[in-house]
This record gives sequence, structure tokens and C-alpha cells, in this order.
Amino acid sequence: MPTPTKPPVRLKDIARDLNVSVMTVSKVVRACADVGPETRKRVLARIKELNYQPNWVARSLAARRTFMIGLIVPDLMHSFFAEIAKGVSAAIRPLGYDVVICNSEEDCAFESSEVDRLLARQVDGLILASAQPPSWVDVFERIEARGVPYVLIDRRFADVRAPYVGADDEAIGRLATTHLIERGCRRIAHIAGPPLTPGVGRLKGYREALAEAGLTIPDSYVDHAKDDATGYEAARRLLALDPRPDGIFGYNDPTAAGAMKAILEAGVGIPGEIKVIGAGNVHYSDLLRVPLSTIDQGSATIGQQAAEILVKSIGSKRRRQPRTVIIEPTLIVRESTGGSTAP
Repeated sequence: MPTPTKPPVRLKDIARDLNVSVMTVSKVVRACADVGPETRKRVLARIKELNYQPNWVARSLAARRTFMIGLIVPDLMHSFFAEIAKGVSAAIRPLGYDVVICNSEEDCAFESSEVDRLLARQVDGLILASAQPPSWVDVFERIEARGVPYVLIDRRFADVRAPYVGADDEAIGRLATTHLIERGCRRIAHIAGPPLTPGVGRLKGYREALAEAGLTIPDSYVDHAKDDATGYEAARRLLALDPRPDGIFGYNDPTAAGAMKAILEAGVGIPGEIKVIGAGNVHYSDLLRVPLSTIDQGSATIGQQAAEILVKSIGSKRRRQPRTVIIEPTLIVRESTGGSTAP
């Protein structure tokens, strides 16, 4: 005769064995934070002893949720977005959710297909650093038509009524440019970013800081780039100007790092002849040949705040007024602008 199979272990079996509530066992399984360490230890030991395997399908059917959220970013190789992903994960996993991360590669068509794929998987919500052009809202209309809550991060869209979490890009531009002015620079160039809200805001802040200081800069002092390779080429063009800049503000850290490579290859000293500052405080900024001054955007905080807003939206039975959270930037001074003391 075949050996009868044992019935699967259930949450209530573990709860009965330990004389705790089913809810307590469920919270331990979902890694919720509001369970005491001793109780958690007992429950985890019993789970291991019985080889309990959570039935996520049954859980999803009972709750009418998948307990998955989608996170779409334009470039996971950029540590700014990797830090955002870590912030999202740190906030979301203790609440029992899993994160599906998609890399759009800064391609609006690919991003659109990734959104459709995540919606087909019935994610409970989405967090997007969107690569869509400012006037393209079709992808957001499709999300809203499905009734799926979503939060925008890093890039804003004037015609989209959705929660937003990001840095104050105009303040980043002002802070970086003002720092160069205070370090004695008077011919300050800017390697501007793509025509998305971060690039537009930082360019505006750059110009505001120059105007406030009474500095007039020719149009040729503004070049454009999106990464280290294009930042390198932009800096080579700026170095050919007469007079050449004595300060360069890179729209992000990769463009600034590319600029520093071009400057040093040309035999020009940093910070003695040209001072350089970026934005993002990416993980390698202090490991460069000349450690890079930068503006910290609070990337992990952006991810955490976006996740918390999204979870509240998922759990709400009524549509909430879109909330905007702006993270104030912080100046990080390193050797590329003269270190901790002014020259």
C-alpha cells in the first residue's frame, strides 16, 4: 500500500503548538517588525522543525492581492537608482511584499512594455522613474485605467496627477554652482542633462545662482551629456573654449567623472586650474583619482518614502490626494573643489 501523505502544515498548527495567535505566526512569516524577539525566535524554530512552506497563492487569493510591487528605473548600473531600489526593498519587505525590478535602459518604448508586463502579472502597485518624454502620458493613463496605484520618483510630469518623491533639482543646481562661486570660480560651465525634469531643474538652478552672483556666462559654457562617456566628450569641448572654464558643474556624478577624466588627460590640474562638482553622491565618488565633490540627493530616502506612500495607497479604499515629497539636497565637499577648506 502507498504511504499516506501527510497533510500540509498550516499556520494554525504552529500557532496551536506555541500557544500564540495565528496573526502572530503570519507576521513572523511575512517578516513584520511588530513581533517580540523571543516570540519570533520560537516561531521561526517551529517553522524550521516542521519544514513549513507558506502558500503564497492561497494568501494572495484570500487577500485579493499578489503582494508584489513593480519598480521601474532607467539604469540599474547607476548607483543612484540602485540605492533607490535598496530603499524601496528595505521599506517594503518587512510589510510582506516582494519587489520586481525592471531596467528600462532609458528607452520609453521598452519602459511602456515593461509596465504592461507588470500589470499583466497583477502587481499591487508601481514605482516609476519614467523615461517617457514630458508630454507623453499614455503609459500613466493605462496604469490608471487598471486602477493600480503608482508613485513617480526622480522625474515629474506636469500633466500627471500622481504621488511624487524626488530631490529639489533647482536647489541642486543652485547649491553646486554657489559652491563653485564660493571657491573662487568665475567662469563656470555646466554639463546639462537630458530634457527631463532633473536636467531642466538643475540647469535652471545653475543659471539662477550665476545671476544672483552677477556672473554672465556665454551660451557655449553649457554643453550636454547623460553619462561618463558623453561627459568626457562635453568636457573636451569645454576645454577648447577661450577662455576655458575654471569650474564645471556636472548634471550628475557620471558626467562629472567623465569630465574629470578629460581634464586630467589634457594635463590640467583639479582643483588647481578647474574645479569640478557633480550630483548624486554615487558610491565611487570618493574613490576617484581626485575624489569628487557632489550633491547628495538622499537616494535611499527617496525609495523608502515612495514605498511607504505606495503601500498606504494599496491599502486605502478611497483615492488619496496625490502627495509630493521633496528631499532637500546636501553638499558633500571633496578634493575636486579644494577639499574641506576654501582656497
